[in-house]
Amino acid sequence: MSLFRKLFSSKSEKKKEDIKSNERGKYMPKVELPIDESFTINFKKNGGKFLYCDSLDEVYDNLNNIIIENSWEDHKAFFYDKNLEDKFKSAQLNVGQNLSECTYFITTCENLIANDGSLLVSSNQLAENKLNEFPNNVIVFATTSQIVPTISEGLREIKSKNPSKLPTNITTIKHFKLEEEKDFLSYGSSTKNLYLLLLEDL
Repeated sequence: MSLFRKLFSSKSEKKKEDIKSNERGKYMPKVELPIDESFTINFKKNGGKFLYCDSLDEVYDNLNNIIIENSWEDHKAFFYDKNLEDKFKSAQLNVGQNLSECTYFITTCENLIANDGSLLVSSNQLAENKLNEFPNNVIVFATTSQIVPTISEGLREIKSKNPSKLPTNITTIKHFKLEEEKDFLSYGSSTKNLYLLLLEDL
């Protein structure tokens, strides 16, 4: 009997190894990535530059590095969100009052969409302006709790956060490649050179 157990268990172990080593069958459910990992992969695939931050101090350090890297020290930043402008006061940025005079735009977003790596924005971030009216260089400050699986979930969150009055101008930013790097799928879209400062808050 012990010999049978030994033979059976060795066959069974081999079978398990074979299953592990083979690809999952086409009828098996797909392995779902955690949504933060899924967002990161898709965001980078879209051409976005991703900077993960553990603390606000790290956010400020990374912002400073972006400005130095791009030689924007003498260029103006545009903020639509005054609360965000106050949050970044310690960075001592050269802030402009008009979109046309600014080299880069610093903003938040409504949500980060995991399944396509896009950023959901609204009039809370853009007022009633179109994306192409903003500078080509965009720095987005967001938190890990803003990551949602799909755009539908993002729209639901906007609705629940604004029960009395929904923001307008809801759109997504998805293409983060330079003009010469765009592919045919992104023609007609507003392309931005985009940095994401993502703060861990979970």
